[in-house]
Amino acid sequence: QVQLVESGGGLAQAGGSLRLSCAASGRTFSGSAMAWFRQAPGKEREFVAAASWSWRGLITYYADSVKGRFTIARDNAENTVFLQMSSLNPEDTAVYFCAAGAPVTASDSRQYAYWGQGTLVTVSS
Repeated sequence: QVQLVESGGGLAQAGGSLRLSCAASGRTFSGSAMAWFRQAPGKEREFVAAASWSWRGLITYYADSVKGRFTIARDNAENTVFLQMSSLNPEDTAVYFCAAGAPVTASDSRQYAYWGQGTLVTVSS
């Protein structure tokens, strides 16, 4: 049984930082993309960042709203994906979901077969 378990959410002040982790178990995702999505209250789920391995190294892709502030990273040995979030603002408040299993780095949530339960990030002004 595949499981994705997020951790690291919590309360941060505007301008602050948080680091999210997502540990996968049940299968390896070294050949697939892993990603982060988020869903703010009353809004639809949206893409945040994705990463996959290629012969050139880690390929990453970001939503425009987080580019330059968030960094996605992966640890294949631990089957884990991270999201380092900096310069947080209240608009980043959302439940953050880890996703895995897409064939390429994709922003379309339908490409991902596996999802975590989410971790809440709240940014105060």
